[in-house]
Amino acid sequence: MRAKAVILTLLIISFIIPSVSAEKPLVVASISPLAEIVKEVFGDSVEVVYIVPPGADPHQYQLTPEQIELIKRASVVVTVNGHLPAEQKMKQLKEEGTISAAVLFAENYAKYGFRFLPERWYNNKNNPHGVWLDPYNALAIAKATAEALSERYPQKRELYEKQYEKFETKVLAIVEAYKALAENATAVIEMPSQQYALEWLGVKAVASIKPEAEVPAKSVDEMLEVTKTVDFIAYSSKSPESLKSAAIELSRRAGKPLADITTTWIDKPYTEILIKNSKAVIGALNQKMSAVQQTAKMESLNEVYILLALVVGISLGMAVGVLIKK
Repeated sequence: MRAKAVILTLLIISFIIPSVSAEKPLVVASISPLAEIVKEVFGDSVEVVYIVPPGADPHQYQLTPEQIELIKRASVVVTVNGHLPAEQKMKQLKEEGTISAAVLFAENYAKYGFRFLPERWYNNKNNPHGVWLDPYNALAIAKATAEALSERYPQKRELYEKQYEKFETKVLAIVEAYKALAENATAVIEMPSQQYALEWLGVKAVASIKPEAEVPAKSVDEMLEVTKTVDFIAYSSKSPESLKSAAIELSRRAGKPLADITTTWIDKPYTEILIKNSKAVIGALNQKMSAVQQTAKMESLNEVYILLALVVGISLGMAVGVLIKK
């Protein structure tokens, strides 16, 4: 009887209290773009939150005690690459054993194709900013997250793998649609993060108005000569006013089109931003092509006008000569 009572009690409890495996896994992302990647890939099968609030500088932001408690409940933590202060604290907490979540860094993404680009304008060091804007990096982040979730919840591995494959198919279709349209182009960028939105398309970022987060921005006069040699300028309409104004002034003085690149966002799918940025680049290159064609057309017309002027001048000269002889 006693055994039956215990079994009955356990059955009642199992109906009242949901099992841990039935709960949605909590994925904590350091910044909102990473959260949007995870949300697009895994949808309602996971709960996703991000740490750095809108408007805060991620290079200065520190974890709050409440956020540390939140991270303790996470199944997976997704970072940019471990260089932000909040991410460094997460790494410390993991090493101390304070959090049990799988914490993902650049080395976890590397096995799936993640790559850093060189800051050519700043000692060729690895560019840690905006890595998620490269679609191959986004796929690597998504794949590493899927693997971490599968290890934590092996009974859901097939689900996570299928969700990732669907995301991969969509991203690669966008890549296929845009990649051949901007090859061998060059650009000046406003900030290092914009490099990752360009170079997978075949556009080489040759200089940056702001070389690094801790380095002052260059003046328009300093940037003018190199800007005259490129095809367009990448900037963001959401950038700080001083940087945005510098990019717009460079565009005016160098006669180069602007491409408005989104680097951080909230509540929009990653693939929507990927398409938006790709269109901005192609649009800027089309503007440049139109300007070149217009200049060539004007030069051609000028040549025609010069020839006509010569013909008219010669004809008038001959006519005057005839009149004088008469």
